[in-house]
Amino acid sequence: MRVLHTADWHLGQRFIQGHERTEEHCHFLDWLVATIQAEQVEVLIVAGDIFDNGSPSNQALELYYDFLLKLRNTGCRDVVVVGGNHDSPATLNAPARLLRHLRVHVVGCVPECFEDQVLVLDDATGKPGLVVCAVPFLRDRDVRLSVPGESAEERETRIRQGLADHYARVAEVEQVWQLKALGLPVLATGHLYAAGAAPSDSERTIHVGNLGQVTADHFPTVFDYVALGHLHRPQRVGGQEHIRYSGSPIALSFSEVDHAKEVLLVEFVAGKVASLNSRPVPGARRLVRMHGTLDEVTAALTAYDNAGYALPAWADVQVHSELSQLEVAETLLKVVDALDRQQLVVLARRHLRLIALRPLGANEEAEASLTRSLHDFTAREVFEQRLEAEPAEARAELLRTFDELLESL
Repeated sequence: MRVLHTADWHLGQRFIQGHERTEEHCHFLDWLVATIQAEQVEVLIVAGDIFDNGSPSNQALELYYDFLLKLRNTGCRDVVVVGGNHDSPATLNAPARLLRHLRVHVVGCVPECFEDQVLVLDDATGKPGLVVCAVPFLRDRDVRLSVPGESAEERETRIRQGLADHYARVAEVEQVWQLKALGLPVLATGHLYAAGAAPSDSERTIHVGNLGQVTADHFPTVFDYVALGHLHRPQRVGGQEHIRYSGSPIALSFSEVDHAKEVLLVEFVAGKVASLNSRPVPGARRLVRMHGTLDEVTAALTAYDNAGYALPAWADVQVHSELSQLEVAETLLKVVDALDRQQLVVLARRHLRLIALRPLGANEEAEASLTRSLHDFTAREVFEQRLEAEPAEARAELLRTFDELLESL
């Protein structure tokens, strides 16, 4: 059985000041269909965050459904889609019964019948060939009951234990261990934050995922492979080869400019993982950072070469200068206006950030942005500033409550 693991598509994402990612997602999904065909993939796993928000645009929904239809012309027999923290369970589950006829299995949230998370997929001969424990993003209500008056440490322990208990309960479903005993491989999914993993700026802080921080030991040994989503950097969990994040297929923030993007191809033979290989995802658009003095940034902008990319690059420009903001902006805008618009786009004037030069030997904290706007802050950062007016002993609890609110929204 050949399985391809991907996650965190974030269809419908709007980048800085509303820039659409539709063209990039089209390139990726077309490449994915071709790769599934060429690699003779039989099962596709999408481990959450198919969409960027709970109310995806018609364009994002069209991308999703068109992709699923194109898969019918490949050798891929089954698709397993689980919900992530960005997804609306209702949106994902609404067409689930219809999609089942296309052998697309959707688990947007923990189902009322717990055992419905366990899927048995047939091999090429029509016999059971793979067990998938399709665990979606686990929300607070899925893993614990609220306990009034509990401390932060008690809450964290309760959440972590709740996540571990959920996976243990899935592993104990009779169908799982019976088919495992017959020699079938067992694959589990998850959309969570594992302890020791490396996040990037584009992952939102989530209450359950970040406080829970499961470890590799929390996944039962019955799982031959664990396909994870939520973190956008491809990585292993706890050094375990079989517990992996595939990462996002496109860079979702400037913090990911140096991240390799990939999908993971897993081959099961005789009930075990026989091979596990990454397939690099070709980028259609490059995100670049150009930070430095005015002369350095000007030279970088002028010399930029976008060869090898189908779409214009997006650049984040930050200038360290003793000149006034107006002088810096005028100089840079002249350079930007002279650029080939098909090669490089500087995202929004607010990204022409003026940074005050600090004296030699001064502490780095002395350097501060002179032009930071509200758009440069996350909602959490704004709330943290609001907390400065509250008593110190109350801030931690208020911040945890705010994280829960963000998750519920």
